[in-house]
Amino acid sequence: MTVDKFIDLALQEDLQDPKMVIPFGDHTSRATVKSGITQKARALIKQNGVLAGIALAKQIFQKIDPNLNFQENGFQDGDKVNDGDEVFYLEGSSKSMLTGERLALNFMQRMSGIATLSREYVNAVDGTGVKILDTRKTTPNLRYFEKWAVKIGGAENHRFGLYDMIMIKDNHIDFAGGIEKAIDAANDYLEANNFTVPIEIETRSFDDVQRVINHGGVQRIMLDNFSVNQVFDAIDFIAKRVETEVSGGINLDTIRAYAEAQPDFISVGALTHSYTSLDISLKAML
Repeated sequence: MTVDKFIDLALQEDLQDPKMVIPFGDHTSRATVKSGITQKARALIKQNGVLAGIALAKQIFQKIDPNLNFQENGFQDGDKVNDGDEVFYLEGSSKSMLTGERLALNFMQRMSGIATLSREYVNAVDGTGVKILDTRKTTPNLRYFEKWAVKIGGAENHRFGLYDMIMIKDNHIDFAGGIEKAIDAANDYLEANNFTVPIEIETRSFDDVQRVINHGGVQRIMLDNFSVNQVFDAIDFIAKRVETEVSGGINLDTIRAYAEAQPDFISVGALTHSYTSLDISLKAML
């Protein structure tokens, strides 16, 4: 689905009665605001953080009304913002501004919250060379935007879906009959279907790591819910023969210790499921 199509659906959610009984439209704005008058509004930051979603907000307002003048105020996605900053201005139909206000702010607040948290995790491992990854723990149908915000914050995207990587997790291993059988089945599947994606496997113990390395056939090993000391031991044994990813219960208080073990990646589900939306509002300029 394209961004443009998603905006259409989001606007439809706001403006169209699903039962098709009440007429289409923003009836509050139609009832209370005069037409044909040019007015102004400002987007006000009310909390320090990292800005994300301003490019999307512009697209939303211009989708609603191509005649709306969207004026950026020197800020772009990825910039640090502070309480009191005015990041963009609108000039034109107040009805159009009000129709798009909540949709634009919903995206900006959530995306900025994700970008802010992502930046905190990236800063926490600064200098180690470790890359911070998100996960698939995203809001259904909003993954594209949430992962976009992660990148704006300076972290990286893990797989987007079930199609762009074979990621063998604990249940796959158990259902397949063991580590070696799961790895062999994954490689046989790719060969039989004549395409290539990376293969990653989750390990739950040092013994699992040894079995994967001895068997081969994967490009990345995930060390899931390992202690810091266990991660050091595992990465020393792997010795860069494959990529390494650490995951499971890691937070801002513990991530630096894990990063010092020098894995290639640390994945953090919290980036997209435990962030706090950034407080942003749209204010009329009278």
